[in-house]
Amino acid sequence: MRQLILGGARSGKSALAERIAGECGREVVYVATAQPGDGEMAARIAHHRERRPSHWSCIEEPLALAGVLREHARDERCVLVDCLTLWLSNLLAYGDEARFERERYALLETLPALPGEILLVSNEVGLGVVPMGELTRRFVDEAGRLHQMLAQRCERVLFVAAGLPLTLKDTSA
Repeated sequence: MRQLILGGARSGKSALAERIAGECGREVVYVATAQPGDGEMAARIAHHRERRPSHWSCIEEPLALAGVLREHARDERCVLVDCLTLWLSNLLAYGDEARFERERYALLETLPALPGEILLVSNEVGLGVVPMGELTRRFVDEAGRLHQMLAQRCERVLFVAAGLPLTLKDTSA
């Protein structure tokens, strides 16, 4: 099953994904997309590391997400990706439009065929004001498009606010 878990910053989306992964009864592979570019981001990464069980495997991959998913998804595994928002930021900042298109296409094409449990965490950034800068507007637009395409390919889509999940879609039954 594929699940997309959306929410704002500090909404509880990562904690929910980690709880789902911990309760699924499968081996867990955690895919981290963040890169410690500054002290604040390094602190966030450390906080996530401390929260995760030590027996979970961790893969750090900022760009080639589809390849990592193909390599590690198995029937007996749960692969948790945290988070797509940072992955998208990494790709846009990379500055190679062809690479961005390839990686996004690869994720969208790979996802439906993956075995096991797949949990995708991402920030819903389109609920606020329209950003002023061109790059920021593009990021919000690309995130919105990505979320829509992923929601079509996932059996379950959850939105988290104040630590409370709201089911937007559930075709898993």
